[in-house]
This record gives sequence, C-alpha cells and structure tokens, in this order.
Amino acid sequence: MSTIKIAPSLLAADFGNLQRDVEMVNQSEAAWHHLDIMDGLFVPNISYGMPLVKTISKFATKPLDTHLMIVDPDRYIQTFSDLGVYLLTVHYEACSHLHRTVQAIKATGMKAGVALNPHTNVELLKNIIGDLDLVLIMSVNPGFGGQSFIPNTYDKVRTLKQMIKEHNASALIEVDGGVSMDNAAKLIEAGADVLVAGSYVFKSKNPTATIAELAHVVIS
Repeated sequence: MSTIKIAPSLLAADFGNLQRDVEMVNQSEAAWHHLDIMDGLFVPNISYGMPLVKTISKFATKPLDTHLMIVDPDRYIQTFSDLGVYLLTVHYEACSHLHRTVQAIKATGMKAGVALNPHTNVELLKNIIGDLDLVLIMSVNPGFGGQSFIPNTYDKVRTLKQMIKEHNASALIEVDGGVSMDNAAKLIEAGADVLVAGSYVFKSKNPTATIAELAHVVIS
C-alpha cells in the first residue's frame, strides 16, 4: 500500500452544502483540504476569497492546503496565515522575487509551496528546492476545470524527485489536475506524495469511498 496524501479540492464541492462537504473530508481518509484561490488575472477564472476561506477554516479539522493562482501573492501572505492556513503555495510564474516570497510565508509559521504550470521546467527550482516544503506540479492548465491530464506530468515528477534527492531536500511533490484511479498509481510510482482530486471525488457516488480508494492505491 502507498502512504500517499489525498487533498480533495473544495472548488468541486457543493457550495450550497459546504459545511457538509468539509465535514465529509474531515471524516474521510483525506490528509488535507485543498483550496484553490483564483483572481481572474493570473488565471481567467475567479474562485472564492477570504470570507469563504474563513468559513471553511471554521469547519475544517484537517490542514488547509491553499493554492494561490493570483498575481502579487505577497500582499495576502499574512492574511492567509491569520485565516489558519497550514500550507501556502504560490506560483513560480507569479513571483518576481521567489526566495523572498517563500521566506515571507515561512516567517508566518506556514509551510511554503511553489506551483509550476505545465510549460514550466522543474529545473528552475534547483536553487530554492532546499527551502520548499512542497512543489505543486500542475497536470492541467490552471484556472479551467474538466481538462484532460497532461501525460508529460510523469516525467516532470520523476525529474523533480531526482532533484530533491540530489539536494538532500525534503519537499513533498503534489500533483493537481485530472487525477483519478487511472493515473494515481503511475503518479505515485513516479514520486508523487500528494494527490489533489476535485470533481473525481465530489462528483462520485460515494466521495468518502473514492478518497479511500485513492489513499490505498496499490503500486507494483
């Protein structure tokens, strides 16, 4: 059995029954709640902002894994810390001073992650990998739901895993986008530590069972 972490993406939850869905994740085998914050600038869509994060935080008993798909994320680091976020992930493509941003996140006591768009080379993180708690590999283009998984993701995860080992770093590898039982085992074999699943979990007949199935993927 794998020891993979599952982080259901609440963007796919039923916002009319948000407390119910957050409590379902609380009681499931999921490790984290995954929050997607979109600003309509870095990505075309707008998701939700601070008031909803505050509501989720009120009901969540598992850590909040928060992915900022926004420009100038430095403005909101302290705000997300105040809202009780456990791990804050910013995009490499949105940060002109990435090291400074990562240090600012860690200074609040939060864990720091960096996300990479599908076209961004993992080698660009070589000089900062030792400072990171997590790297998020986007396996679809951010900001759009329902996209197909990009197969090149497997190679990116393998390359990143090798880099982490070579630098004696401890960053976890998270994969987000189109994750399902069709690719979970292969992602874990490649080196993924955390799988984000949205629609695949919340649109399933039994979300709790779907989370359990992903959490216990058997790899050869």
